[in-house]
Amino acid sequence: MEYQYHDLGNIKQGNIVEVTLGYAANVKIMDSSNYASYKKGAKHRYIGGYVKRSPYKVSIPNSGHWYVAVDLGGHAGKVSSSVRILPGLLPPTKQQSLASMPSLYLGREDTPEGFVESSREYDVFISHASEDKEEVVRPLTLALKGKGLSVWYDEFELKIGDSLRRKIDAGLSRSNFGIVVISRSFISKGWTNYELDGLITRSVSGDQILLPIWHNITKKEVVDYSPSLADKLARNTAVNTVEEIAEEIASVILR
Repeated sequence: MEYQYHDLGNIKQGNIVEVTLGYAANVKIMDSSNYASYKKGAKHRYIGGYVKRSPYKVSIPNSGHWYVAVDLGGHAGKVSSSVRILPGLLPPTKQQSLASMPSLYLGREDTPEGFVESSREYDVFISHASEDKEEVVRPLTLALKGKGLSVWYDEFELKIGDSLRRKIDAGLSRSNFGIVVISRSFISKGWTNYELDGLITRSVSGDQILLPIWHNITKKEVVDYSPSLADKLARNTAVNTVEEIAEEIASVILR
């Protein structure tokens, strides 16, 4: 029987295997011993089954060497697949609520008499890599704007002939809340690093609040890139939907 396989190497328990198919097929995720039996046509155990819609995601039940095999069960046809490993899910009970941090948003100060409004023009500044616009940034921006927040986002604010650096500086200085979408694309960019330097500087000085959003990246990669970022309160797109993140940010800013 013809099949396509992917050697995933050693994977830790809880990491997520995402399989994308070109056509419906049998997807079998197996440890090394069961994969050896599968190759011989012997009895084997696996996670998965016949997948009609992809991407198909599975959480690895225990650490070890894992494989993905994709086949058509002996039927004629074409097998087309790709695989990637996503960060494991974080236990939701350990996720600190944004609303539990009274100083998270700089637009107002909690006092017995009420609050003081900020004169800053934007509620939120979003720093990101262009590769993450379609999947995360644009939907998040529209969700935030739909909840009544003012957002600095380059598709809305940059015009032909604008100085990118000056516009970024202006957006940073006029925003209360900074979001940085950390992904593999982000950490490889030059301009995103410039934005991040500005966000971290303002965060350390207390001028702005910084919320990292991890997207398709592991904690080790974040630690290697920026240990200070890895220690910050964050949200992860493997755990939270864009709508959930937008709702939580809006509840803090608009409360």
